[in-house]
Amino acid sequence: MHAGAIAALIAAGAFVLLVLLLAIPLLKLGRTLDEATLAIRKTHEGATPLLTGAQTTVANVNSQLEQMEGITHGVSSITSNAAALTAIVSSTVGTPLIKVAAFSYGVRSSLRKRQDSQAIAAARANRRASRRGGDR
Repeated sequence: MHAGAIAALIAAGAFVLLVLLLAIPLLKLGRTLDEATLAIRKTHEGATPLLTGAQTTVANVNSQLEQMEGITHGVSSITSNAAALTAIVSSTVGTPLIKVAAFSYGVRSSLRKRQDSQAIAAARANRRASRRGGDR
C-alpha cells in the first residue's frame, strides 16, 4: 500500500465517523418530528368536538337573539302606545286639573287672608277693649 491508498482509507474512515456522528442528531430530530406530528393529530381530534360545540352554542345564541328581537319589537310597540296614551290623558285631564288646582289655590289664599284680617280685627278690638278697661 502506498501513501495515496492510506490517505484514502483514513479519509473514508473519517467520513464514516462523520456520518455516524451526524446520524444521532438526525435520528433525534426524526423522533421529535414524529412527536410533533402526533401532537398535531391529537389537537386536531380534540378541536373537532370543540368546534362542533361552539357551532351549537352560536346557533342557540342566534335563536335567543331572534326571540329577543321579537320581545324588543313588542316593548317598542308598548312604549309608543304608552307615550300616545300619556299624551291623550295629559291633554284631556291635565288642563282641567291645572284649572282646578289654580282655583283651589285662589280659594285657600282668599280664606287665609280673610282669617288673617279677622284675627287682626279681633286683636285690635281686644287691644281697644283692654285700653278702655285700663283707663277707668
